[in-house]
Amino acid sequence: MTIIKKNIGILIFLLFTIILISGIINRRIDLTSDKRYTLTETTKKLVKGINQPMEIEVYLEGDFPADFKQLQYETLNLLEELKRVNSNITYKLVDPIKDKISQDTLQAMGMQPSALRVEKDGVSKQIILFPYATIKYKGYGHTVPLIVEQGGISADEQMTKSIEGLEYGFSDAIDKLSREHLKSVGILVNQKELNKLEMYSLFNRIIQNYNFGPILPKDSQSLKIQDLSNMKRFDAIIIAKPRKAFTEEEKITVDQYIMNGGKTLWAIDAVNAEMDTLLKSNKILAYPYDLNLTDLLFSYGIRINPSVIKDVQNPAYINLQVGEVQGNAQNARVPWVYFPLGISMNNHPITKNINPIKFEFPSPIEILDVDGIKKTILYQTSPYTNVQGVPSYISLEEAKISNKDSMNLKNYNNGSKIMAVLMEGKFNSAYSGRIEATEIKGFIPQNPKPNKMLVISDGDVARNQVIKGQPIPLGLDYSTGVTYGNEEFLINALDYLMDDNGLMELRNRTVQMRLLDKQTIVMDKSYWQWFNMLMPLGFFSIFGAILIIWRRKKFSK
Repeated sequence: MTIIKKNIGILIFLLFTIILISGIINRRIDLTSDKRYTLTETTKKLVKGINQPMEIEVYLEGDFPADFKQLQYETLNLLEELKRVNSNITYKLVDPIKDKISQDTLQAMGMQPSALRVEKDGVSKQIILFPYATIKYKGYGHTVPLIVEQGGISADEQMTKSIEGLEYGFSDAIDKLSREHLKSVGILVNQKELNKLEMYSLFNRIIQNYNFGPILPKDSQSLKIQDLSNMKRFDAIIIAKPRKAFTEEEKITVDQYIMNGGKTLWAIDAVNAEMDTLLKSNKILAYPYDLNLTDLLFSYGIRINPSVIKDVQNPAYINLQVGEVQGNAQNARVPWVYFPLGISMNNHPITKNINPIKFEFPSPIEILDVDGIKKTILYQTSPYTNVQGVPSYISLEEAKISNKDSMNLKNYNNGSKIMAVLMEGKFNSAYSGRIEATEIKGFIPQNPKPNKMLVISDGDVARNQVIKGQPIPLGLDYSTGVTYGNEEFLINALDYLMDDNGLMELRNRTVQMRLLDKQTIVMDKSYWQWFNMLMPLGFFSIFGAILIIWRRKKFSK
């Protein structure tokens, strides 16, 4: 008996010690195969730099479907991990409906409502959700969307992608809020590029995260090498649909900006073909633009051929009058092969989890073999393409007959064509060894450090539509109501070009969601309810019976 009491005492002491240690050492072990609950080193480094209180509010509280409960659970798990790394971070759930926060207030904070139709106890009702989080730090705020907006995917896929993007969303916001100095983005304005109204939507997104402004030549006419010092203030520049040829001095100024480490996003047309003009005149003559950029881009590793891509498999649709009945116009959505869709076929951080991109009259990009330059194709057409040379006519009559049954598909056998390419590495100057280089003090023939640039063979990819003098969101097609991913693509591109710490790689994180079969749940609901209720009772009944039999046998002796 003394030995038994002694063993019990030791057991109680060990249990007490374990409980005490577990209260002092707060550590979790992530046993998931995809390390879902383990923060990356990049995120940990960012979070450790938070030196003042950071408040996070998650607007995912209330009566909503189980899928959103899962999103809530994963979000809170992530925030708990952030809090473990840095106690300056606090978070709480907010129910905007219960707290009577007006939709105008929420929308002013960058939150758009999500309307869901749910059924409960045989009653169908619509609920309004605001799946966002807000971060407040040092008097500034940032809104983080918790749901990935991507068309053509199921609700389960959308939820999985949303959970995959949580760490990047919060890390990106924390990075931007904790920076002492925002990075700067400039835009060329002296080559007849897209105007402020045509780029209003993109500008509005850029200024939320970066300092932004035009690159104004000192002489108000054209860029000169004296403007290079001003250009170097910008970490990246956008060249959006230039329509005036570059002079040699303008080109060497841009070239030396790149050699000095400046990032560039090119969205340029090789062919003059405007849809607005076509809708008015029904027929236009497409002809090549002479932008005088061929040698510049050639030295970096690409060439844009002056022709127009037609894609019969993945065209965007346009709203077009196809007939008339008793004086009333009959409109229909018809495929327009001159507007190929860019559909991401890889998991690159720039293109992952966004809607297809609408290109308008793009030209094929040819990749050249240049040592030291890594080229990543971001968007290309389907294999069923035709390349139309210019000058040539484009008529709206083609849209009225452009369907796969009536078109000669044998003409669409030119293979996939590249429309957007990312280049990374040490670029060579186009003016290395040329007489112009000797006239520039401090001329740089090659990037001393790896650089990045992105080239898109369509200037309109950055242009938002303007309806009755008012700009609408970039990517939204007013006539068809379809929203394309143009804005997210360009914002991701800028983020990637200026990402110095590998933060964008978090967008490639994958999570394996082990979801239950909803159809099986509905069909076998009663079975599992009874099973879960009776199984514990049966287990304890059997255990009790065995214990009683054992005691009777033991004490009967």
